[in-house]
Amino acid sequence: MIRQTTALIMIVCMLLSACGSKDDTTPESTRSSNGSVTSTQEQHNEPTATGTGETQTTDSQSSTDSPSDQESPRRDEMSTTEKEGNDNTSGQTTEDNIEKTYHMNANYYIKPNAKTSESKVVLLTFDDGPKEEKMINGLIDTLDKHGAKAIFFVNGYRVKSHPELLEIIHKRGQVVGNHAWDHEDLKKMSTTAAAKQVTDVQKIVKETIGVEPQFFRPPFGSGNDALKATVKKNGMLYMTWSNGSLDWDKSTKNKPDKVIQNVLDQLNPGSNILMHELPWTVEALDELLTKLEQKGYTFVDPRSIELEAR
Repeated sequence: MIRQTTALIMIVCMLLSACGSKDDTTPESTRSSNGSVTSTQEQHNEPTATGTGETQTTDSQSSTDSPSDQESPRRDEMSTTEKEGNDNTSGQTTEDNIEKTYHMNANYYIKPNAKTSESKVVLLTFDDGPKEEKMINGLIDTLDKHGAKAIFFVNGYRVKSHPELLEIIHKRGQVVGNHAWDHEDLKKMSTTAAAKQVTDVQKIVKETIGVEPQFFRPPFGSGNDALKATVKKNGMLYMTWSNGSLDWDKSTKNKPDKVIQNVLDQLNPGSNILMHELPWTVEALDELLTKLEQKGYTFVDPRSIELEAR
């Protein structure tokens, strides 16, 4: 009896031992398998969940064989390129398609082509640049604040010394004009020499910013019929001014209030306002434009002016 009981106990122990081994093995295998699957899923899903999947896919494009991984970055790149191309094309088209709603008369005033166009406008211009980055950005910051465009009439020798300043004017959406290579009296030069003063500026501006000026102003406002013919041949509108700020005069130096008053004293609809890249003009500009707006004036976009006076 004792032997039978002992035998039964031994059998039960053996059975329990076998069951225990099976139970220990099964859960661990399951944990290992689940752990592996979980780890794979986390590695796959984490970039997408954190918004970095696109970047990582692009970085690893050369080492992956997945067609979808390779195609996605190309689609993104094409989309960006197309967007940039469309933006550039749109900007160029908009500029090229600006309607010519104004013209300049014989006295250099800007006049509307139709009765429906605003007549109470002024044309803003700055001569003798480009000189200094701080002043240029100061002027353009103010122009941007008032939604205004201006013509920056540049000298060729200054562009040659600082082409990067011309690029600032152009990239910030302002209009570049031709003010001859040197700031000399072109009327006192031979026809050939004066013509070279004009064409050399056209060339260097085109080389620097990719477009040629469409407006010309002679230094000192001094010219003749031969010079006007050269300007017209080069596709530009010849102009002097009808409203001088006198910011270049000794009586106005370091007196921004005087600059403002000089402009207001000569103000008329269509005024073609002459100013310069000077510290006191930079200081005066915001208040000047504010006062002009208060008087009901707006600022004509130079690109809306016909290139033929009448």
